[in-house]
Amino acid sequence: MSRRAALELLGLAAGASVARARVAGGQPPSPSGRSRIAALDVFPVRYPMAGRFKFFEGPDGSPTGRPAALVRITDDSGVVGWGESVPIPKWSEETLETVTTTIVRYLAPELVGRDSADLEGAHAVMDHAIAPSFSTGQPIAKAGIDIALHDLLGKRLKSTLPKLWQRAAADSLTLSWTVSPAKLEDIEPLVATGREKGYEHFNVKVGTTPDFDVELCRRVRALAPRTFLWADANCGYDVDTALQVAPRLADAGVDVLEAPIRPNRIQGYQALRRQRALPILMDEGVVSPVELVEFLHLGMLDGVAMKPSRCGGLVPARRQIEILLDAGLMWLGSGLTDPDVSLAATLALYTAFGQGRPCALNGPQFLAQSVVERPFVPGAGRLAALTGPGLGVTVAESKVRAILDRAVAGASSM
Repeated sequence: MSRRAALELLGLAAGASVARARVAGGQPPSPSGRSRIAALDVFPVRYPMAGRFKFFEGPDGSPTGRPAALVRITDDSGVVGWGESVPIPKWSEETLETVTTTIVRYLAPELVGRDSADLEGAHAVMDHAIAPSFSTGQPIAKAGIDIALHDLLGKRLKSTLPKLWQRAAADSLTLSWTVSPAKLEDIEPLVATGREKGYEHFNVKVGTTPDFDVELCRRVRALAPRTFLWADANCGYDVDTALQVAPRLADAGVDVLEAPIRPNRIQGYQALRRQRALPILMDEGVVSPVELVEFLHLGMLDGVAMKPSRCGGLVPARRQIEILLDAGLMWLGSGLTDPDVSLAATLALYTAFGQGRPCALNGPQFLAQSVVERPFVPGAGRLAALTGPGLGVTVAESKVRAILDRAVAGASSM
């Protein structure tokens, strides 16, 4: 494959390695004390994988890498904020190509020149540029911009994100190790690897064959009797199967069942909640606070597995957590195998709201490369809260260039 074709595959114009939008000439200076968005750059990359995960495999089972679009926003005084959009085609409708082109062609032209501190205004502009259908349009693309604006604001004000939200952050998060075996024989070594790294809690991927799923959960519970055992079906069951398997998963030691069926199966979720075999959490179907409130009124869920990257960023994710807390319902800290920048935003949100349950943040488990100066390294199954301004991480642009060049070289060899 030619370099030109490789760049097009990555969502870039031929001859370029970064997509850019800049404020047009002749713009008036920003008002005193305000920060205006002067430039927005997008770097589409693929992080190499450190282990097998079903969402990042090609048709032959080979690893595809974890696609992500790094977003860099520079204001008119030169302050830089970083964000990250983390599409997963096998999980959502967004891809690396759509995220890149959505930001560059539709969102960035509407945002450059605007007040960088107006987070609500930025979301209104983005939702006008890419309209909602049932829910927020292209939320993963929008999350990268939301995160970058938060980072920029925190750096300008020399504040952590929890302080911006007027919340006292916890000092760390407990993590959950993801077990997603291809066969039952893989379970014991996968759990053992997590235990060796200091993890005490495990989340498992179910939603395929009920007998396999029940045995998977039974074995993980036996290997880790004190674990908070979180089963995520990724909407893999039909309604009848979910109703049959939920009591069996409970008997196998599962504590909570996430996304058992597709989110448009409203009566199915209502039936699962009435069944009361397990607490039922939604994930994929809850993007904006609007449908969360509607689903609560319909009696569809006991809580939500949160993902800021799924929701369009930190502004809507915060609202959802507040709604759940007001309703007295559960929220769990989850992610989308987030690389460094997206993970930093997620860590800030979850520590700000004092998440005490184990969080399924498996980027450090599955990703083999970093773009920040001090990569995340869990200790004893925990991630320490970040204390620097903004996201609290420093992106090394040399590492961005290296991973971008690797992605272009890999695409060229296809």
